[in-house]
Amino acid sequence: MFHGNVSKEIAKGLLELKERIELAKIPSSKLDETINVATWNIREFGKKRRSEAAVHYIAEILGQFDIIGIVELRDDLNDLKRVLNILGPYWRAIYSDMIPDAGGNRERIAYVYDKRSISFNGLAAEANPPRTKKGTEYLADISWWRSPYMASFKSGNFDFVLLTTHIRWGDNEKNRVQEISLLAGWVDAKRKEKNVEDKDIIVMGDFNIPSRKSPLFEAMVSKGLIIPNALLKSDPGSNLEKNKRYDQIFHLPIYSDNFTNNGGVLDFYNGNVTRLFPGMKKIDFTYQLSDHLPLWVQINTNIDSHKLDQIIQG
Repeated sequence: MFHGNVSKEIAKGLLELKERIELAKIPSSKLDETINVATWNIREFGKKRRSEAAVHYIAEILGQFDIIGIVELRDDLNDLKRVLNILGPYWRAIYSDMIPDAGGNRERIAYVYDKRSISFNGLAAEANPPRTKKGTEYLADISWWRSPYMASFKSGNFDFVLLTTHIRWGDNEKNRVQEISLLAGWVDAKRKEKNVEDKDIIVMGDFNIPSRKSPLFEAMVSKGLIIPNALLKSDPGSNLEKNKRYDQIFHLPIYSDNFTNNGGVLDFYNGNVTRLFPGMKKIDFTYQLSDHLPLWVQINTNIDSHKLDQIIQG
């Protein structure tokens, strides 16, 4: 981390933030053994230039993980570049294009990762909804407002695909269920493809699911996706009040042993704004950091035993 010669106020804020990070009890990752994976909705990141303090705080939070799927990254990437400069020369970013209409909201999805522990494996693409032939054209019956974005990575001898999404918001639950069902079906079809890049598919992001009793949640798990045990055990809310389950991490049950018992949210808010931003109101705080907390889980990347079992079983 390269915070450099910051002001006295930012230095105080960073020390306060570090104390809040400690409370999250995020275990250190171990090279070729474990990685910490997170998803974070950084509110309107890039729409309006962040303060210097906010950029340092965001970098400090991202630096707790090995790879982060970021949603609500906007078309202007200057703040992302400022954050990467603080994170240092080992950090990289892969990001999607933005969609300029109201549904797309000029948003991108990005993966920010530490190349010392994770390498990019070649695939980076938006997920396309299924198409049917209509006349001479192949058209999707419905589409995602903001296309899910996937990329392939490798850590140790563990190859995996991350797919991050930002599901539409609104009062029309039927349309949201339809969009989520489409995504669940897409992942199910993808993993069954003969030449799929990897069957270790981790699906995460902001699903705008208020609770795990919601029809929206039922739609997401309808095709076999499950939540890592660490997150089931703690059942963390990812809004600032920690009472809504908007953000989720799902995976396929084939390799449940890959997931450790470590996971949760990083509460950078902790009920107090002014120790990070003196004199600031809570609503303004959400546009400097976010109205969402990062959701994270630790993954085992040393899978030699799994691979040997597969060889024996044919």
